[in-house]
Parts: sequence; C-alpha cells; structure tokens
Amino acid sequence: MLKLLLPLLVMMGFTSSWNFIQVGMFFLCFLWMIMVNHDFFLMSVGYNLGVDYLSYILILLSVWIMALMLCASEKIKKTNYFSSGFLSVNMCLMVALVMTFSSMNYLLFYISFESSLIPTFILILGWGYQPERIQAGVYMLFYTLLASLPLLISVLVLYSEGGSLTMGLTMKVGEDSFVNNLWYLGAMLAFIVKLPMYLFHLWLPKAHVEAPVAGSMILAGVLLKLGGYGIIRMIPLFLLSNKSVSSVWVSVGMIGGILVSLSCLLQVDIKSLIAYSSVAHMGLVLAGLMTCSWWGVNGAVVVMIGHGLCSSGLFCLANMVYERIGSRSLLIGKGLLSFMPSMGLWWFLLSIGNMAAPPTLNLLGEIEIISSLVMWSKVSLVGIAGLSFFSAAYTLYMYSLSQHGVFFSSLFSCCSGKVREFLILILHWLPLNLLILKSSLIMFMI
Repeated sequence: MLKLLLPLLVMMGFTSSWNFIQVGMFFLCFLWMIMVNHDFFLMSVGYNLGVDYLSYILILLSVWIMALMLCASEKIKKTNYFSSGFLSVNMCLMVALVMTFSSMNYLLFYISFESSLIPTFILILGWGYQPERIQAGVYMLFYTLLASLPLLISVLVLYSEGGSLTMGLTMKVGEDSFVNNLWYLGAMLAFIVKLPMYLFHLWLPKAHVEAPVAGSMILAGVLLKLGGYGIIRMIPLFLLSNKSVSSVWVSVGMIGGILVSLSCLLQVDIKSLIAYSSVAHMGLVLAGLMTCSWWGVNGAVVVMIGHGLCSSGLFCLANMVYERIGSRSLLIGKGLLSFMPSMGLWWFLLSIGNMAAPPTLNLLGEIEIISSLVMWSKVSLVGIAGLSFFSAAYTLYMYSLSQHGVFFSSLFSCCSGKVREFLILILHWLPLNLLILKSSLIMFMI
C-alpha cells in the first residue's frame, strides 16, 4: 500500500509547484498502469489496507481524472487565485479517495468515504462561480451527511453482533426479517445518495452548476463512483434482504432514469444538462448492481469507468466554452461550430460516447447490464428501451443546440482551441474508446 499512498503524501509537500504536481500525477498513473497484474486478488495487506482488482481500477481512474483536472484548471494557475491552496485541497481529496478504495475495514472505509466530502465542499465554496455556491455546498453536505448516519449505526451493529469489521470476515446477515431489512436500508442509504439515485439526486445538479471545472470533473469522474463501489462492498452482507427489495431498486433506477432524461430535454444550462444525464446513467448502474449477477455487476463497473471519462470530458468542454463566452446557457452559446470549429469534432466524439455508441466503454457496459436485466425480468425491456431512446434524445438535443444555429451577435472570433485543451480531450477520449479492445483489463472476478 505504501507505493500507492507514499508518492501522494510526498507530493503534498510540493503544493507550491503546479508543474511538479501535474507531471507527478501523470507519472504515477503510468507507473501504476505498468504494475497492473490481472491475477492478484489481494495485495499489500497491512494496517487494514489492501487492494483487489476493482479497487485498483478505481484508484487508477481517480489519479487519471485528477491529473486531467489540474490541466483543465490552468486559469487558477494563471491568475494565481490561491493556487497552492487549490493544489493542497486536491491532494487531500486524492489521499481520501485512495484510502477509501483501499480500505479493508468497514469502519475505516466509512471514515475515508465521508472525509472525501470535506475537500469537495471546500472546492465548491472556495473556487465556485456564483454566490449560490454556498447553497449548493450546504445541499451536498446535508444530503450526504444525513444519509451517512444510518450507515455508521449499521457498521457499529455489525461489529457488535459479529466481532469483526474486516472485509471478508464480517458477519453476514442471514434472516430476511423486518429489522434486518431496516438494517439493510440504513447501510445502503449513504451509497444510494452518493450514487445518486432518483429522488435523492437534487444535490448533484446544484453542486455541478456552482462548482469550478475541477469540482465538476472530480465529482462526475470519481466521487459518484464511491456510491457504486460502496454498494458492491456492502451487498454481500445482506444478500437475503437485498433479494426481497431488489425489484424496488431496479424499478426506481430505470423509471427515475427515464424521468431525469425527460428533464434533460428541458435544460438550457449546459452543465445542468450534463449533471442530469449523470443521474440517468447512474440509474442504469444501480439497476445492474441490484441484480447481483456477474453480468450486472461487471457491466455496472464498466459503465462507471466509461461514464467517469466521458462525463469529465464533457464538463471540460463546457468550461472551455464558458471561459470564452462567459455563459453556460445553450441559447447564448449556440452556433459553436462556426465560432469554435476545431472543437466541433470533440463535441461529437464525447456526445456519442455519452449516448453509448460504439466503440466506447459505455456501450460494452450497457450491453452487459441489459443482458443481466433481461435475464432478471423480461418486463425490464420496457424501461431499457425508454432509457436508451431518451439517452440518445437528450444527447442529440445538447449537441445540435450547442453546435448549430447562428451564434449570439455580441460574440466575436476567438481562439478555437489550444494545444493544452486538445491534449486534455484526447486523454479523455483515448481510454474511453481503446479500452474496449482489451476489455479484460476492466473486468474482474466476483
């Protein structure tokens, strides 16, 4: 575990050097990629820390998104707007994420899981755009903290009843009784809110709209994945209870995804549209996870990785437009194909990734989830058809409204794209499309 945590702790001492942190993050990511071994199941056990294959994939995704996020936040470096504080907050967030994904003790996992909230809250309040960021931060804080209290109680009861909180040794809850079902709901609620599931999702669009580009990228790219990762870790303890209510989760995930997709078609704020599309994608992930099948869980993990790369890239694109025209409105920022012609290709490539077109990871993951849901129940075909249709509809709406038409009369010519920006977009797009050629790298054995 030291080879994961020690480099990050060392980099925290160099937060005054922006370039050192950037290069260090990319170097770490490439180094850890070389070290991947598909055969390991548990590595570097000690101090309640360890990594299995699922953890390793998500740690790699976290470091990759964090490195790209720092590249996208060049404006903070240029204006020197508390840049060293910005780097410190991001490094603290990175350490919290690595600790969360490598915890082998449920209590340590809970502490790390909740501690990632504090740097995100500071990012939104410190480097957000509008005064409403205070309300957005409070929304996020109260939604996630209120839901996390039942999880803490569930973990403590698990320790009281079973005597161990080490993953793999913790007591499994056997009976399907009312008390055990309440226990199960308490354990799941924090992850459902973090995912977020429809009905618990209102904090996400607010947080995205008010967050700086760095906050949006890390929120969409990694922090939403904490919910899915937590569900994968907790479900084996409550298999019987999950079996009795899985139909509720799948129904809410799919119907909620369709309703959120419809609300996407009403959005004029581009960041809000991308944020709502994340809720729709996570509804499909929730449905796949709750089937508890090999296809469903693997498909959910693949969609989480693909969505992390694709959604982060779209937020990055939206920020590039915002920096040039000073507005996130699709009505003001339309006609970008004639205003920023060289960015048109990247809008197209990331938009088709968002609607799960080939050859993206999203397509592979959705095929797996659809297979698991159809095996689980034939009725789910109706929800799948609705989700797939509306996913394509709101993505085409976003692309056509932003790229076509006559751009706003007060806008004049500007830089269509810089080398740094193209590099960030390429590094989002390449893993999203090339990993499907070697999909066994992101598959794992349950």
